[in-house]
Amino acid sequence: MSDFLRVRPRRIRKNEFTRQLIAESRLSVQDLIYPMFVLEGKNRSEDIPSMPGISRMSIDLLLKEAEALVELGIPAIALFPVTPAELKSECASEAFNPDGLAQKAIRALKEFVPDLGVISDVALDPFTSHGQDGLMDENGYIVNDQTVDVLVKQALSHAEAGADIVAPSDMMDGRIGQIRKALEQQGHVNTCIMAYSAKYASSYYGPFRDALGTAANIKGGNKKSYQMDPANSNEALREIAQDIAEGADMVMVKPGMPYLDIVQRCKQEFGVPTFAYQVSGEYAMHKAAFANGWLNEEAVIMESLLAFKRAGADGILTYFAKQAAQLLR
Repeated sequence: MSDFLRVRPRRIRKNEFTRQLIAESRLSVQDLIYPMFVLEGKNRSEDIPSMPGISRMSIDLLLKEAEALVELGIPAIALFPVTPAELKSECASEAFNPDGLAQKAIRALKEFVPDLGVISDVALDPFTSHGQDGLMDENGYIVNDQTVDVLVKQALSHAEAGADIVAPSDMMDGRIGQIRKALEQQGHVNTCIMAYSAKYASSYYGPFRDALGTAANIKGGNKKSYQMDPANSNEALREIAQDIAEGADMVMVKPGMPYLDIVQRCKQEFGVPTFAYQVSGEYAMHKAAFANGWLNEEAVIMESLLAFKRAGADGILTYFAKQAAQLLR
């Protein structure tokens, strides 16, 4: 045979072992961060209808779940408190209450499962009566610098409770620098900051707002004056660069799969620890397709998470973390 193909890319894909040998990206349990919702009370668990399989839990049940996560090898959780309506206010003072729900949960977690990393959400939307991430002026505009003052108090209260990483998700200008300064001044020099640096004004957050009970507070409003425009990519790099310069130890892109181009640009441009959030809307869409038999659940979960690694994410916040850890095992 005089004519032959010198290059046959399919040749190396024929066998499973060769496919494994040349795999460019790998997913491991160490890549997974599990978001968890905590509520007041004891022995309380509330299902979230728009997020099948995910529940709000009181601290005692949260600790049992955390113990199971450690057994699975999941390295960290991201903690989100469900604030009772009577504790919400215009000034969000409950956000920095040293005996608040988040602070109590952090202390309990670090005492009960000290090896599990605790990432605490720093933002005011669970605590404001209007559901926005900051303080509001008489014209309905979210004021930046006054909000940052409250965020600093909130971050300090979390650090004092024992949070390993504080994660400002508010998108106010300059808050990373002010939080870093306050942490240093108060002796929390080893408390990391995971900055939600490229958080978009996305329509994928609906089930999360149901979970936190903030959907009713925001009353159809939006967060476009501080979260990013989904049309923009270069702007995200400027936001990320600013947060790094101000002292962020790691940066976040949110949402996840629709914004993997931002994850990739961030990792290539800055080479910093880069995280992404597979958000509630992504989870809900997948679960609906699984329930209808339209997609293979196990295969799609793992493929979706591998896509984050391929894009350059060092870690993934995902509601599939527990299930993925079990599959990886």
